[in-house]
Amino acid sequence: MARLPRDVQAVLEKQAPKALKRPFEKEFKKKFLKVKSDMIKEFLSHPITMEIMAGPSSSNISGTLGGVSNLFAFIGFDASDKPIEPILQMFENMNYNYSGEAKIGVKYYINIPEAAEIFKATPMPWASGRSWARGIETGISGLGYLLRKENGRSGKAIQTKRKVRSGRFQNTTYISALINKYKKQFNNIK
Repeated sequence: MARLPRDVQAVLEKQAPKALKRPFEKEFKKKFLKVKSDMIKEFLSHPITMEIMAGPSSSNISGTLGGVSNLFAFIGFDASDKPIEPILQMFENMNYNYSGEAKIGVKYYINIPEAAEIFKATPMPWASGRSWARGIETGISGLGYLLRKENGRSGKAIQTKRKVRSGRFQNTTYISALINKYKKQFNNIK
């Protein structure tokens, strides 16, 4: 098999990215939007997300509280809060930027949020230095003191001073696992 002379290869490598930039971007954008859509769908269908979106009267579909209450009431959101919105907005705002030429191709930078950014945007309603989204993964204390009652911030539960039950919050994979999974998928777009 005959090889192209080096000078012809060099010219092709120099001109191809410019000539192919538009078709490459069209294909990249299609694949990017598919992965982004899949990520958002998976986030919205996660039991944690669904339970919190359902508000203070939902059941504990995530299984994190042993059926005692639900995450919205346990975490102590106000009944009118929409705690999922900051995360969803970050995911919806993900985009990509052209970052240069590659050997017969182009490169893009994808601005997927880091878990730490999401943790910063999801403060506990009663402890601004802590993240409820991170707490889902690492644990949230106080389940033994939770009393299901038509009262409190959420309107459905309060924390008592005395322990009323045994049991622990069940840590669950959530934001970190989702971001790690989709970072790999975004990086595999060719």
